[in-house]
Amino acid sequence: MSQYDLNKLGWSNFFQQQVTEPLPANHVPARVTGVQRSSWLVATELGEQKISPAIFDDERPVTVGDWLLLDTTNEKAVFRFESRTLFKRRAPGTDRRLQLIAANVDTLFVVSSCNQDFNEARIERYLAIAHEAEVMAIVILTKADLVDDPSDMVSAAARLSPGLLVEAVNALDRDSLKCLEPWLCAGQTIAVLGSSGVGKSTLTNTLMGDTDVTTQSIREDDDKGRHTTTSRNMYLLPDGAWLMDTPGMRELQLLDVKAGIDDVFAEISSLAQGCRFADCSHESEPGCSVLAAVEGGEIDAKRLKRWRKLLREDALNRESIADRRARGKATGRLYKSIISDSHQKKGRS
Repeated sequence: MSQYDLNKLGWSNFFQQQVTEPLPANHVPARVTGVQRSSWLVATELGEQKISPAIFDDERPVTVGDWLLLDTTNEKAVFRFESRTLFKRRAPGTDRRLQLIAANVDTLFVVSSCNQDFNEARIERYLAIAHEAEVMAIVILTKADLVDDPSDMVSAAARLSPGLLVEAVNALDRDSLKCLEPWLCAGQTIAVLGSSGVGKSTLTNTLMGDTDVTTQSIREDDDKGRHTTTSRNMYLLPDGAWLMDTPGMRELQLLDVKAGIDDVFAEISSLAQGCRFADCSHESEPGCSVLAAVEGGEIDAKRLKRWRKLLREDALNRESIADRRARGKATGRLYKSIISDSHQKKGRS
């Protein structure tokens, strides 16, 4: 059984300040390093163990990276510490519920690649989540060894957000990843996001020392007979940092990240403050500072379109189920009223 120093697990003054009284006997801080449907894997100074899931007063689900207070006598979590950072998304499907991705992340590696998978819109989506969570994001462009010169893509990615750091690497070559070492210090927590095919798994395995973590996740049959990855895990890197494996991220729908979107699209958000109308949609209104900037060549029309799309998506996903149902019922009543009026008019004619 491995044993860990709390600081090397990611414990910091932020969590220590939440301990306002001496901890009861047999109660220790524990970090959630794995979340499965029926159990949690936690790490403490005493080692690692599996515990049964628990529900806390605020009913917020526990996610990988969370810190808990563990009663070692009963092997039960009795308290969850407030998270320093939290990644979330709208869950896939139609119920629009919140799904947590990871907690207490220090750095986000946004992975794209130097080929046809390079996608500015997708990178902007990941960056919005990072900005909302106040987590530093670094864009990593893999497969740099397969192109003559990746500098154009590096420059294109760097323009997506003020001060954004972009690194082009060969994810198969450990030496090529030395540029990432400043963020791989002991006790640091890194999450990796990227779509299928961009080299995310290759990057993860190389950082792990060629250990194939993609084969370590628990897989179960879903209700349609397909295998699905159901676990989320943290892995200890050779340098002492923790790497978060977050499967199931192909559909990353934004949820409550308007401030993050405004940060990523800072040049547009700033101009929008100068529009004549406070509710300007930046599509056809007179006195629109944003459209004037597009016409003047200061802002790319495609980037403006992506900004609008993300804002609309975020607003839609922030609607509660009740709001959506109420809106649907109101629309239904209006439709019935129109049909009824139409029948009455026909009857009088």
